[in-house]
Amino acid sequence: MVEFDRKRLKILPLVERENKMTLADVKRLEDSICTKDLNPITKMDIEILAERLIQRRHRGRQVIWLMGAHVLRRGNSRYIIDLMKQGFLTHIASNMAVAIHDFELSHIGATLEDVEFYIKDGRFGNWEETGQYLNEAIFTGYKDGIGLGRAIGRMINSSSSQEMPHREISIFNTAYELDIPITVHKGIGYDITDQHPAANFEAIGKTSGLDFLEFASAIFQLEDGVFLNLGSSVMGPEVYLKALSMARNVAGQEGREIKRFTTAVFDMVSLGNWKEEPSLVDYKKPGAMSDSRYYFRPLKSVLVRTVKDGGESFYIQGDFSLTVPLLCQHLKGVA
Repeated sequence: MVEFDRKRLKILPLVERENKMTLADVKRLEDSICTKDLNPITKMDIEILAERLIQRRHRGRQVIWLMGAHVLRRGNSRYIIDLMKQGFLTHIASNMAVAIHDFELSHIGATLEDVEFYIKDGRFGNWEETGQYLNEAIFTGYKDGIGLGRAIGRMINSSSSQEMPHREISIFNTAYELDIPITVHKGIGYDITDQHPAANFEAIGKTSGLDFLEFASAIFQLEDGVFLNLGSSVMGPEVYLKALSMARNVAGQEGREIKRFTTAVFDMVSLGNWKEEPSLVDYKKPGAMSDSRYYFRPLKSVLVRTVKDGGESFYIQGDFSLTVPLLCQHLKGVA
């Protein structure tokens, strides 16, 4: 086997990188929300979903928030942090891209490099601070026996104010401070941190594996709770599906069920009248596998198959810069 030698890479300081997102792009809680472009049904479903979250919080149930990086890129960090501080979210799950953007905003107040520009000469992703800080945090977490998400939150929280001058904007830091479980579901080679010579794949695998088991433990308590999948079309549905199968397997042995809960998917893909087409995800139906919607995993796994025995689901279609703030607006200041 011929292995690529990462020590040959020219790793550059973050200060040399141009970014497409800064702290100025992170929305403030007091900002007005223009929702005229949202479908009336979407607005109604967001309001109903907010009611479900309020009910579940009062009953002390699980509310699991799983997201992809575009939710953060659209400026929602403060909204998510506010939901955490209000006690609405019991578990945060993400991919590594969320952690990267969260770290960079905390560290330099900017993130989101221009991939098209930097891939031309191989500078894309080869940035010192992002690779070094995050991989060191993961390796330290590995040695300490903690998960990947908590290891990153701990690193941001324990760094000096000079190193992390904007840590108040960090979802990972807030989760660590509030002791809210935060898990990162990592694939090797998916992220720019894997390019860095400091990446230890044994440590990455172990810490992300621990996070998966912690996530499965949260899903084990999902009965009468809420699972939200925001902007994750592959990782989210797949991790959720496996964790739910594990949870139902053990719950069944204990004589209980995990069937009555609420799911919601936030995305921009048009699903048409999916609720009026119950056989849409039935591969036996003629033509089903020729319908592009069949291959949208959040539809099959989150909205239909896992709630058909007693749960309910909502599809919130729209730009995350509108849908997430509107949900949070309905929850703001609720006693």
